[in-house]
Amino acid sequence: MRLTYPACFYPCDVKRGGYTVVVPDLPGCVSEGDNLADAVLMATDAASGWVLDELEDGKVAPEATPMSQIVPEEG
Repeated sequence: MRLTYPACFYPCDVKRGGYTVVVPDLPGCVSEGDNLADAVLMATDAASGWVLDELEDGKVAPEATPMSQIVPEEG
């Protein structure tokens, strides 16, 4: 099963050069990375874990919101 969800990347307030990642379709799914590549890996891991927990609880993985409807938070 392959699922793809949009993610929003924001410069991290705490780590210089780092990024905070929010996956809007997965409530509470937030991760960070020391750089952009690390943030992508950490977000993929966090989203995978989030979806796996839902599936293990007998729930259905949420539908992904189309990219055109994602509105990043103002920084």
